[in-house]
Amino acid sequence: MKVIVIGAGVTGCAIARELCRSQYEVTVLEKASDLCEGTSKANSGIVHAGFDAVPGSLMARLNVRGSELMEPLSRELDFAYRRNGAFVLCFEKENEPRLQELKERGEKNGVKGLRILTGDEVRAMEPQVSDKVTAALRAPTSGIVCPFELTIALGENAAVNGADFRFNTAVTGIRRKDNGWTLETSKGEFEADIVINAAGVYADRIHNMVSEEKMEIIPRKGEYCLMDKKLGGLVDSTLFQLPTQYGKGVLVTPTVHGNLMVGPTAVDIPDKENTATTAEGMAELLQRGAKSVKNLPLNQIITSFTGLRAHESHDDFIIGEAAGAPGFIDAAGIASPGLSSAPAIGEYVAEIVQSIAPAEKKENFIGARTGIPHVAGMSPEALHALIEKDPAFANVICRCERVTEGEILAAIHRPLGATTLDGVKRRTRAGMGRCQAGFCSPSVVEILARELGKDPGEITKAGGESRFITGYDKEGLA
Repeated sequence: MKVIVIGAGVTGCAIARELCRSQYEVTVLEKASDLCEGTSKANSGIVHAGFDAVPGSLMARLNVRGSELMEPLSRELDFAYRRNGAFVLCFEKENEPRLQELKERGEKNGVKGLRILTGDEVRAMEPQVSDKVTAALRAPTSGIVCPFELTIALGENAAVNGADFRFNTAVTGIRRKDNGWTLETSKGEFEADIVINAAGVYADRIHNMVSEEKMEIIPRKGEYCLMDKKLGGLVDSTLFQLPTQYGKGVLVTPTVHGNLMVGPTAVDIPDKENTATTAEGMAELLQRGAKSVKNLPLNQIITSFTGLRAHESHDDFIIGEAAGAPGFIDAAGIASPGLSSAPAIGEYVAEIVQSIAPAEKKENFIGARTGIPHVAGMSPEALHALIEKDPAFANVICRCERVTEGEILAAIHRPLGATTLDGVKRRTRAGMGRCQAGFCSPSVVEILARELGKDPGEITKAGGESRFITGYDKEGLA
């Protein structure tokens, strides 16, 4: 039974991994050059507790289930996760009843441990919270995760278990054939018995190729700024503000790697590729972030970025067979809390596939991902032993994040290994520190070229024509 998953973001990779537990022939088609090149690469990295979604919705059910799965999954697949808890901050006494509404909604969704605290109780736990906060909802099951590591871990594990990932393969058309589907792509045609649409902001275009009941995904643009690691301890919990019609609002949060992040804005736009940051967006972020946290240090920003959320007007996930298209399954409208829900979405879609075309479970499924080196977190004794085995782990390439040549080599040669600068960056954090790749990029290019058997001029930042070195030909610099 051939199953094709369209999209190699966190949703597509989670689905592919779950399908690989059974005797399906799984192929993942991705238009970009790597995993995690769309919405999954640019988000808050928050594992939401599940108090915000409407009770009874698919979003509520899968959010809570995904949050429950995330911690054991992080141990199984070796990616960074921390259950740091969250606050929803209220700044006006008259709005405090809305905290009670959120609490009751969360309890209906099955969220555990919710409680309402006074402003003074909040500041006792988080001293940098604004003096204007009158009360807050505490959600202890909220967490933070590295979205790159999560997506790559799911994808790698799917590949180890037999999933065939095809990158630079854009789906251009789909037609019904006998009892299955033919997919036209930029790399030729693919046949499938079942197709799963996990195409993010492009899921509507894929859906509309096969169904008369049309879908519209409106990209919701969110800008973020990331601050230096020395500020990572300014707050320990994720700080939300009371939500608006556009979502959970601007948050201030530590990251699992010790930075401080502020974001996102929320603006609906027509362009599915517009990930530009703006002066207006940054000004809004900093103004609204400073509402939550006292003395937010604006001079410690090391980078800014933009993500696009796949917003659909029904404000719920769209998961199931498309109308009039048997065997074509949508996993669409996966906006926030999509990252939190991804493990549960994988389970849910695999159940749908089993109901259409049952398959036996594999006896040899490999559930764990091991052997990922993390030099920056190693004890001196463990690092010494590693260097004795492989001296490449003594050669520091990225000074800001303390990433070694050994880690970069491992990232290149693992399943679905890195082929671009961004691919190395997301797998190892080389280039994510204070200098933002100003120091390490030439060395990473050199290592990629050597290991992939390419000329340095062929190495790209993120695939396509994003070459790192311009004016280069095979004879050297022109």
